[in-house]
Amino acid sequence: MSEENPPGLDLERLAAHLARECPGLVNGPLRGEVIQGGRSNLTYRVTDGTGRWVVRRPPLGHVLATAHDMSREFRVISALRDTPVPVPETVLLCRDEEVTGSPFYVMEHVEGTPYRTSEQLAELGPERTGALVRALPETLVALHSVDPAEVGLADFGRPEGFLERQLRRWGKQLEASRSRELAGIDELHRALGAALPPSPAPAVVHGDFRLDNVLAAADDTVAAVLDWEMSTLGDPLTDLGLLVMYSEPLDIPGAPISTTAGAAGHPSPGELIEAYATASGRDVSHVHWYTAFAWFKLAVILEGIHYRYTLGQTVGPGFDRIGTLVPVFIDNGLTTLRKG
Repeated sequence: MSEENPPGLDLERLAAHLARECPGLVNGPLRGEVIQGGRSNLTYRVTDGTGRWVVRRPPLGHVLATAHDMSREFRVISALRDTPVPVPETVLLCRDEEVTGSPFYVMEHVEGTPYRTSEQLAELGPERTGALVRALPETLVALHSVDPAEVGLADFGRPEGFLERQLRRWGKQLEASRSRELAGIDELHRALGAALPPSPAPAVVHGDFRLDNVLAAADDTVAAVLDWEMSTLGDPLTDLGLLVMYSEPLDIPGAPISTTAGAAGHPSPGELIEAYATASGRDVSHVHWYTAFAWFKLAVILEGIHYRYTLGQTVGPGFDRIGTLVPVFIDNGLTTLRKG
């Protein structure tokens, strides 16, 4: 770790703030580094040589505070601390922008490995890969079994009309990024709206639940669920649909997005659905809709990245290929919905 300040984090100011708010926590100068792999909020690993913590703050130059709400992330992780859902222990929330230039929060550092590609999973071998991926629906069931009112999250969202609002939201996002003809995208949006399933009882929803948003423990269990910035109260099957989508094979060389489905031993989407249904007791007969919605949502997100890339606002390896992924996601969404 570097003793120099990583981008967006003043280590001396952070140490002084922690000394005031959490006396005895830090014993010496802090060193820190950016944890690579995040797609939105900035995440840092910091240490005083003995203890280790993680700091989360919005991206540099962010505009919409509601899209990077540190207090919301801090609240849901803190609320889940004494539940079966594995989350890091929270330490402190700071809304004072004088400390680091934006609100931030500090949580414990959890030992674990984020697996983001099939190649990484291949190093585990088929048996361990299967065990780890099967732990994902088990973790989702634990999350969706939490009573929001019992953990102080009764007002964490508006579950009524959740799916309709989600479709409207992502439709608006599509319009904001529309710069070219995309065959099938409007058809997929309309078809999803015409086939809205009845939502089960609301639950705490992670909003972006997939393998690379968890830390895997050495025994191939889930050590911690991370990246709660999209969490809310809503339809729990949206989490399942996204997990299923990321369990479908998708490999376009050079593109900065992939699934882990190609790893030997990786459970099939059907196996993950069955595991979730058996453990939760929920009706999953409409899971095709939720999976198609996940394809649509990711198509919109990728089209937004492509649009910003064409404007010169996004750079990075593989970003020139993002645009080629969008039609693939649209086609998969339409195919999934028709199969249902």
